[in-house]
Amino acid sequence: MTERLQKVLAAAGVASRRAAEALILEGRVQVNGSVVDRLGTKVDPERDSIRVDGARIRPRPSERLYLALHKPARFVTTLADPQGRPSVRDLIRDVPRRVYPVGRLDYETEGLLLLTDDGELAHALMHPSRGVEKTYLVKVKGEPDEEVRRKLSRGVRIDGRNTLPARVELRRSGTNSWLEVSVREGRKHLIRLMFASVGHPVLKLRRIRFGGVELGTLPPGRYRALTKAEIAVLRRALREPRRAGRSPRGLDRA
Repeated sequence: MTERLQKVLAAAGVASRRAAEALILEGRVQVNGSVVDRLGTKVDPERDSIRVDGARIRPRPSERLYLALHKPARFVTTLADPQGRPSVRDLIRDVPRRVYPVGRLDYETEGLLLLTDDGELAHALMHPSRGVEKTYLVKVKGEPDEEVRRKLSRGVRIDGRNTLPARVELRRSGTNSWLEVSVREGRKHLIRLMFASVGHPVLKLRRIRFGGVELGTLPPGRYRALTKAEIAVLRRALREPRRAGRSPRGLDRA
């Protein structure tokens, strides 16, 4: 059965769908010995010889790999860092197959990061049109009162456009307060910018839920395989009706 080349590359775990498209446009992909640099080219992964930078791409295995990692603060989400900072790859070196992060968490942000070699599912979970919900525990300076929380829930203006409606619940108040915040968009530094806009800078940020999958008691720096039930939860999250508002494009990076 033929499929688009970029979809085959993503499904094989080579890269995300968008990164696979870039590989094709850069002329780094060969099919049956010929360079293919046009998007939308159809291939049969079972019959065609597909190479990226000279390395043969094998058809996707029947069993995909889905992991939940508790990313510590001061680790980059990319699998390699030109600045030499610790990367999430350092935490999954014993994983037998190459997996890729589903979205990103900031260098200073900790918490749940999903990784998989299922490029198709990863692409769908990250796509802004899906609006998959992500939930964070947020420690902020000061005590956001009820009006501030309502403002954040309705949406605040950042870089010339409003954020989408969010769920904001106060967990503990005081000199510094803890809140639980759920969002369905992926602007860069979204949570930090939201609270900075209302005068309560973020002191600590931890993602505790992604599309219904929970971080739970997983220790920082450790990972585990998702259960079949959790994978089903992620797929159901993609079928949920999108909430009101248009999700802006951007990285899934809080």
